Order: sequence, then structure tokens, then C-alpha cells
Amino acid sequence: MTGPEAARGPQAVAKFLRPRSVAIVGISARPGSAGQVILQSLEVNSFKGDIHLIGRSAEAIDGRPVLKSPDELPEGVDLAVFTLPAGGVREAIEACARRKVGSAMVFAAGFAETGDHATQDAVTKIARTAGLAVVGPNCLGVTNNVDGMTLHMLFAREAQRGVADGVAFVGQSGGLLGHFQRATDGRGLPLTYVISTGNEAGLETTDFVEFLADDRSTRVIALYTEQIRRPAEFLAACRRARAAGKPIVLMQAGRGAKARKAAQSHTGALIGDFATMQTQVEDAGAIVVPTMDEMMDLVEILVRYPTPPAKGPGILTASGAYVGLTNDFAEEVGLELPELEPATLKKVGEVLPAYGSYGNPLDVTAGFSPDSLPVVVKTLIDDPNVGMLFISFPISYAAVVRAFNKGMADSPKPKVMVALGDTWQLAPDIMQAVNESPAVFSRSSDRMLRAIALYTRYGRLLARARLSARPAPLPGLPPIGKGTQPEWRGKQVLRAAGVRVPEGELARTADEAAAVAKRVGYPVALKAQAAALSHKTEAGGVILNLADEAALRAVWDTMTANIKRAAPDVTLEGALVEKMSPKGIELMVGAKRDPGWGPVLLLGLGGIWVEALGDVQVLPANADEAQIAEALGKLRSAKLLTGVRGAAPADIEAVARVAMAIGRLIQTVPEIAEIEINPLMVHAKGQGATALDALIVSGQ
Repeated sequence: MTGPEAARGPQAVAKFLRPRSVAIVGISARPGSAGQVILQSLEVNSFKGDIHLIGRSAEAIDGRPVLKSPDELPEGVDLAVFTLPAGGVREAIEACARRKVGSAMVFAAGFAETGDHATQDAVTKIARTAGLAVVGPNCLGVTNNVDGMTLHMLFAREAQRGVADGVAFVGQSGGLLGHFQRATDGRGLPLTYVISTGNEAGLETTDFVEFLADDRSTRVIALYTEQIRRPAEFLAACRRARAAGKPIVLMQAGRGAKARKAAQSHTGALIGDFATMQTQVEDAGAIVVPTMDEMMDLVEILVRYPTPPAKGPGILTASGAYVGLTNDFAEEVGLELPELEPATLKKVGEVLPAYGSYGNPLDVTAGFSPDSLPVVVKTLIDDPNVGMLFISFPISYAAVVRAFNKGMADSPKPKVMVALGDTWQLAPDIMQAVNESPAVFSRSSDRMLRAIALYTRYGRLLARARLSARPAPLPGLPPIGKGTQPEWRGKQVLRAAGVRVPEGELARTADEAAAVAKRVGYPVALKAQAAALSHKTEAGGVILNLADEAALRAVWDTMTANIKRAAPDVTLEGALVEKMSPKGIELMVGAKRDPGWGPVLLLGLGGIWVEALGDVQVLPANADEAQIAEALGKLRSAKLLTGVRGAAPADIEAVARVAMAIGRLIQTVPEIAEIEINPLMVHAKGQGATALDALIVSGQ
């Protein structure tokens, strides 16, 4: 394959990770220079392929001749490692392109991350046109523990060889990757690849995910990104990894304004909407984590147990205080603790002291017998409601760990064990028993509970995996014009989509308004209509609870005058006359189409509160009723829906039906860029929900 197609994708990544020939561009005779470090790396890793040196030295280096320019290279070298300053990169890329070099790794900084987008864009265009796959610029290097090669700007190190069932780290920050690599080594986890991608002028995170999805040696893929440049392709790569049974753990900068600014100065990235990204990525089969600790803790569990359960853990401890604290903390981090079956509680009650109060978490009390622990552990992990086992215990003797090991030995469910006591040193025989255990081991209960919350949430996300095919188009939709649509037209679309709207009609005169009101019945609302009138209420264009025809006619001219005064350039199409809706709880249900990430649903408290409080949940556009109900329960205002101070519970099922109709609309009508129902008046359970206002924006 030649041309632009050769500059990206799994085959390009393979040429970079597994080169048969390497050129070092910019080598010098100075010991410790980047070029010398790369040459030492090739030698300590016993690289068997051809090595070509390009630099200014008139003398051979380590007995190897030094070429003056990449133009002197033989055609078709697999990898060129650039160890020259930023100012020489473009010329060297042009020469490598002429010699049909397959890939190039560029260490130099001073491109988009410092504001020089023009030079980086030029390098990208030259390389891509020639089919030259570029890694970097502004990267630190790569470690390949599968084939046995490290090429790092700062050090020469012998790589491992033949690592299997491991984790691969791909990231735009070489420094952060160094942290993850050391953490992985410290935990004794198998590590297949560490790949620093830098500014991603050529090969991007997506290309590496595509490669790793098919890589037999990699079990878990861990990513740090500052910009995902091809969202649709990235989502497809995530689905590819999901189909291969490979978890993806993603950490991305850009949740807040300061982070977005920092990311731009770091790699020249332009951060998109974080919530939209997270929603789509997790729907495609990855899990997004917020911190470095959670990244490493979750990766460790996934390397040992790559199929996360959808059900929560059974928790074993020996402290009543820990039971209470864990219940509080689990609620805080969104960890669901399942109820144990009566048969489980009966069996553990037979071997534990009679004065215990048993549940989940399960406190064995201070009066437990060591002989009872294997029975309790096995009974707890075998409970059908339990997805995994979490032991958080003050361990003073190796016999306790061995008892745990015996109890969990026959279960395939994931297992995590914490020895309480913070950094108190454990005896060697305890650590030997820990090393023999099938459980992931830690000293921090809080960290593991956070990781387990992510782990089981990931399991629920994967359990909801669905085909990406679009739903069938909605029949009978009215035509949708370009730009912002007036409310009356938006409600026509909603009605055709199956969303209930108040009975009413557009009126262009007071007489027409009176006729509509007589048909639908008083009291009515009168609402000025124009596509350009985005804030009708503030302009005096919404008048409610008109009790009779006299009141309606009296305010018709008043409303028109209000609009002329507040928005003199707006031409009214008329006024929407609608029957007043019964009271209820005001929610916002909407959808938006991100140019890169595609459509998502939004749910929040309605009226002005959605903007004032930012209490919004974002879901995939294909969310089902269960997902929507779960998202509503996560709103800070969720208690309003369950009935406060004697109020009836709201009709959550009706909200879900409206949200699914909106999701279907935005998935099947590509010209729609945005839909917003605010407020959606949610009535008491069984009485439905009514869209009181509607905004539809078309991008075509």
C-alpha cells in the first residue's frame, strides 16, 4: 500500500513498532546525545536489521558510516528516528518521503504545542501524501516488550521480549507515560507497549487502538489523550476492541477551562465537549477515568479479570464501623452493593457468631473463627446477586490470607483484597500468601472501592452494548427548514414523533386566536412566534392563563407591542394559542449533534435551572428506558421526581418515552443539529408528560 492510506492504520503502526531497518537522522559523535542513545538502544536490544546513520560527522560512529542526508538512504527503510532540532524536521521529512521511508519518529518540540501550527501542518501534509507514517513531533519514544525493542529519547534500555496478556499504554504525554510505566513495573503487571504519540501530526491514538485491538499479546489498552482528532474512526476502533474482548481505559484532559488551556499549550490540542466525548466513547466500549490512581487501579483489575461484572461486589470485613463507612462511601462513588440471598445469610450465620448482624458488607465480627473464613468467603462469592468479591480486612497472620485463598479458589468471579493498616509492614509469610492469591491486592480500601465502582460501571456499560445501526425513520414528519425553527413548527415535528404537546394552533390575528381558543377550551396560553425570537418570555411574548375570549383579545395587541419594543427587527409569524397544561415538574429533554462525536441526549431540571445549576446528564442518542431512568436518578434534583412533601411521584416512564423519541429523531434526521424541550411538564405517575416549549435547529 502506498500514498496517504499507508500513512495511518494498523499496517503503518506495525512498520513503526516492528521495523526491519532503522535510520537515525541527526546523529552526532557526542556521547549522551539523543542520536547516540538511540544507537545504544538498538545495540543493547540486539537489533538484527540494517542501521543507517545520517549526520554531520565526517568519521564513522561505532564503525558505521555516516550519511550526509536522508537522500542517500536506500529506498524503503522502515523507520527513521529524528534526533535533530525542530528547524531541520521539514527538510528531513521531505527527503525521507523521496526515499519512501515507511515511518518516522520525531522527538523535537517546537511545533503546534508552541503555536507553530503552520510548520506542523506542512510536515503532516508532506508525510501523508507520501505515505510516511509520522509519530510525534514532541514525543519521547516507544517501548515494545513483545518484540524486544526500546527507542527512547532519554535513555537506552533493554526491553523485555515475549510479554503476553499485558497492558499497552498509549499517550500524548511522555512524562505521564513514564509514571504509568513505573507504576506498572512496581505492581508486577505485564506491559506490552508504551507508545508516546506527542502532537500526533501523523499516527494518532486511533491508529494505535486499531493495531492493539488485533494484537494477540495485549489484553488491556490504556490511553491518555489531549485531543481525539477523528472521533468517528476512534469510536469504530473502540467497538473493534470491544468485539475482541479488550477493555479500553481512557483518561483525557479537558474537563475544565484551565485543563483545556493547559492542553492547548502542551500539544496544540483543541479540546471538544468532554461530556459528549465521554458519553460516546463509553457507549462504544471504553471507560473514562478521571485520575491517575483510578487509571492504574482499574488497569490492574482488568489485566487480571478483563471481563467486568455488571453486578456489584460482595464485601467482607471484620469491622462494624467499616460497614457503615463503606455504605456511605459506596453511595458517594456510585457503587451498587447487592443484597445477599437469604440462603447466603443463613449459611454464614451457621458458622459466624450468633450476635452478628449480617448483610452486605458482611462483618464477620471480632468473634470469628479462622476455620470459618473459607466457608464465609465461598458462600459470599457464590451468591448469585454478587458480581465479584472484595475483602477489606485487618490481616495480621498469613493463615488469614490462606483461608481467603481457599474460599475463593474455585470461583471465576473477580476478586480484590485489601490489607487494612495503611503502610504498616506485612510479614514475609503474609506477602507470600498474598502473592499466591488469585485476588488483586492493595493497601487502600478507598482506592479499591473507587476502582470497583468504575469496574462494575464498565461491566454495565458493556452489558448494554448494542448494534450501531440507526433506528427506522419516523414516518409523516413535516418538512424542517434551515436554521432555528419557530416553536409552532418544532411542536409539529414533536407531535409527529409521538411526543405529547398542548392542544393548540398558530393564529395570525386576534379573531383566529379566539377561534382556536374556543376549540381547545380555556384557559389558554398566548405565545408570540418567530424563528428569531429565542427568548419570548423576556420580550413579553408569553402570556398565560387567559380565562376567556375577552382576556385573550385584550392582550393580543399588548403582546404585539411588547415584541416590537423588545425586538424591533423581528417579524412575527403570529401567536401560538394553546390550552394550559396541568401542573407538574419541569424538566429539560434535548439532543444535540456534535460535529465530530455525533448525537447525544441531554436530561436536566427544566426552566432556567438547567443553565443556573448545570444539573444535566448526557446519554447516547440510542439510550434505552433503563438508561434514561438511571440518568434521571443521578440528577441532583432527582428527589423532585420521587415525590416531595406528599407530592405524587412523577411519570418517569413518560419522560423516558419522550427522550427515546428525541433520540430517534436526531439519529434519523441528519439535518437536525439541536432539539430542546424546555420545559417538559412531567405529570404524576401514569399521567404522561407534555412538551410546553420546543426548539429545533437545523444545520442544513
